[in-house]
Amino acid sequence: MSAVLEVEDLTTRFATPDGEVLAADQVGFTIGPGESLGVVGESGSGKTQIFLSIMGLLAKNGRSTGSVRYRGKEILNLPARRLNEFRGDELAMIFQDPMTSLNPFLKISRQMIEVLREHKGLGDGEARKRGIAMLELVGIPEAARRFDMYPHEFSGGMRQRVMIAMSLLCEPDLLIADEPTTALDVTVQAQILELLARLKRELGMAIALITHDLGVVAGLCERVIVMYAGRAVELAPAGPLFRDPQHPYTKGLLLSMPRLDELAADQELATIPGQPPNLQALPSGCVFADRCPYVFERCRAERPGLRACGPGRLKSCHLEALA
Repeated sequence: MSAVLEVEDLTTRFATPDGEVLAADQVGFTIGPGESLGVVGESGSGKTQIFLSIMGLLAKNGRSTGSVRYRGKEILNLPARRLNEFRGDELAMIFQDPMTSLNPFLKISRQMIEVLREHKGLGDGEARKRGIAMLELVGIPEAARRFDMYPHEFSGGMRQRVMIAMSLLCEPDLLIADEPTTALDVTVQAQILELLARLKRELGMAIALITHDLGVVAGLCERVIVMYAGRAVELAPAGPLFRDPQHPYTKGLLLSMPRLDELAADQELATIPGQPPNLQALPSGCVFADRCPYVFERCRAERPGLRACGPGRLKSCHLEALA
């Protein structure tokens, strides 16, 4: 079966008074039907900008080049009118902060009904039934009563569920979830992740999960793309990546995660030294060279391309294998 989304050489730049910022540089990946892809990396690594580019939601000073195909159709840089045919219907996105994504002046019912009017042409009565059913699907108790409440009358976790329900109203092929558990307590995080996993199973929906939390990826995703300074440095199935990372940055991320089964009381948590490079003045060689414990002369002189490093695996590194 053909891929839901195919991204090739996606490059996103922003014009600023201080010069051009290269937020994403020749990124490529595919997402298959019913597949979940984790997109991980530090803040500023380009994770969100990739998908804002795909959805046509970049800031006015941003521009993207490359290719993005949905079901074989090119959608990158389509006019807003054409993109609206895809957004919310075939492709939907959950944003980080549900309080700023939901209109605080409108009841949840009005916001959900408008989505179904626009994309499905439903009347108010049918749209209301479908909206309530979707709130029930995402686990909101007393959905019929809560349907006519305002966003501020919901807790943070419940607002996130409302956002998920709104994104699922049109039964999209692909759900893009941008840090869906940020600022939620651990219990609610687990509930949201279990909800996404259940919806993926029941609806056969593909998911792109944008996060800095590798633990979240381990619980939900089959494949992972690791981003650093706007570039994809490793792509791999989740299991092999966690067992045997092939890029020094991926290894550093995994070592910096607390492990209750290994961390002794007097043992310091590992960290990645240094800071990410300036996206306005990227080095000519490997973008991770200044922070890499394995760096050698070639790394600073030559940019490594993505190459195979195992079944279904790619890495951007001159090393043949990590020690």
